[in-house]
Amino acid sequence: MFLSTLQFQFLKQINYTVYFDRFRKLADTILLKNYIIMDLNFNKNEDHNKLLLSELKQKFAKVKLGGGEKRIEKLHAEGKMTARERINYLLDENSKYIEIGCFVGDGMYAEHGGCPSGGVVVKIGYVRGKQCVVVANDATVKAGAWFPITAKKNLRAQEIAMENRLPIIYLVDSAGVYLPLQDEIFPDKEHFGRIFRNNAQMSSMGITQIAAVMGSCVAGGAYLPIMSDEALIVDKTGSIFLAGSYLVKAAIGETIDNETLGGATTHCEISGVTDYKAKDDKDALDKIKNIVDKIGDYDKAGYNRIKAKKPASDPKEIYGILPKARNEQYDMMEIIKRMVDNSEFEAYKEGYGQSLITGYARIDGWAVGIVANQRKVVKTAKGEMQFGGVIYSDSADKATRFIANCNQKKIPLVFVQDVTGFMVGSKSEHGGIIKDGAKMVNAVSNSVVPKFTVIVGNSYGAGNYAMCGKAYDPRLIFAWPSAELAVMGGTQAAKVLAQIEASSLKSKGEIVDEAKEAELFAKIKARYDEQVSPYYAASRLWTDAIIDPLDTRTWISMGIEAANHSPITKPFNLGVIQI
Repeated sequence: MFLSTLQFQFLKQINYTVYFDRFRKLADTILLKNYIIMDLNFNKNEDHNKLLLSELKQKFAKVKLGGGEKRIEKLHAEGKMTARERINYLLDENSKYIEIGCFVGDGMYAEHGGCPSGGVVVKIGYVRGKQCVVVANDATVKAGAWFPITAKKNLRAQEIAMENRLPIIYLVDSAGVYLPLQDEIFPDKEHFGRIFRNNAQMSSMGITQIAAVMGSCVAGGAYLPIMSDEALIVDKTGSIFLAGSYLVKAAIGETIDNETLGGATTHCEISGVTDYKAKDDKDALDKIKNIVDKIGDYDKAGYNRIKAKKPASDPKEIYGILPKARNEQYDMMEIIKRMVDNSEFEAYKEGYGQSLITGYARIDGWAVGIVANQRKVVKTAKGEMQFGGVIYSDSADKATRFIANCNQKKIPLVFVQDVTGFMVGSKSEHGGIIKDGAKMVNAVSNSVVPKFTVIVGNSYGAGNYAMCGKAYDPRLIFAWPSAELAVMGGTQAAKVLAQIEASSLKSKGEIVDEAKEAELFAKIKARYDEQVSPYYAASRLWTDAIIDPLDTRTWISMGIEAANHSPITKPFNLGVIQI
């Protein structure tokens, strides 16, 4: 039987259809399986990250209590508000704010009863529509006494005010230096005395400083309100003196009570030390509002801003995108799309140096330049594979040029960290990775536009430096609950340290078998994991805060708004770099 050409083509088409149908069903099955796997991973990630967020909220709820409910009740019985109540009353109702150093002191000073939030609350918010830094001593924590970390946090608040030329308000209620730790707070450059130096410098810079004495203000601490532009004192509860009644009695034999010595009436009517007398806490805070209300407008840096748009991609999906394990790969662009206005991102040198993402976007209307670690494996045009989260020569070179461009165009920089470090090995060394890395560090160091750093995952080794770690003066640096900060990852570091310790034990004649090695590793790993925790970093003020990822836009927006108070005066100069 012979088929006509037409019949042959018809049968051929039927076979193709059958085969295509089979192929399509197979493809659909594969896609469905991949979708299920992806969906499962998304859900696992989401559950993990929301658990971390829940832990953050629980820790914050505990920190907010300061020295505990009994001490709060005692304060209320004295007719006083707590530090947080004072700040909340002072700031404009229903306005945005960010809190600096909430977890400062976490896990520290256990032998002294702890120091929640460093014994001081610091917020950046709005008073009568004007952005301000507010610093309030927490009298429920050791009567507001200054621990070493308290001084560090106060200095950080002043640094923010000075960098951004923001008005700063001090709500003073402190017993002075915590004497058992006086050697760690008194004499050094970054200790207590630096605060008064900053007071003087801010005054010369024309930065408004207002202080309200709402409790004790003794010894060296008495200089803080008096070195401010305007000082208020609350009648009956506020007092200022270099030495209290007991010390005066011991030193010169004079018998006098604290109110007569340094109360509101004394300083407002006799000494002239303070400018305003308030009847209670609320009256003092109302007077501050009225003072701030009359401050004139500020010179602007002129950063570009248009009407804000929400991200087109749902920001809540960040919880599912960010992997549970810190070594897993993911596409950082998917994170960026959920941070920027309308999910729009203009990539710079997209096909070159792909292990770093660079480009322009807007956050809450503000124009920004973003430098972010790409966490998925990428392939170069030469066919070479590059690991996610690693900085290579080409990516460092790209970032250097991009940072220079942002400085040229007066665009604030946002660094999104999930970095394990620079690439190592003979190929990288021969390719000049040290030279290219140095160029990037140079550009970050000499940048004059405001920089903001978000640590979403790993922040290891020199990668922390190149991506604008704390040492490189970001205006704000904050972490997500998923962050880790260390010289290297916990597992790698623990293996190295366990090997060293095992060798040391063997040299002493001890038998170290596999079980002993496993025990050493587990012990060291547990200690190291504690140190890489974002709370360990936050407690020491290596970061300004640990935040819900969904609050990232607010932090960057308020940070740029603050930076806009301080015009750039220093020219951008990279200095000498190896091309």
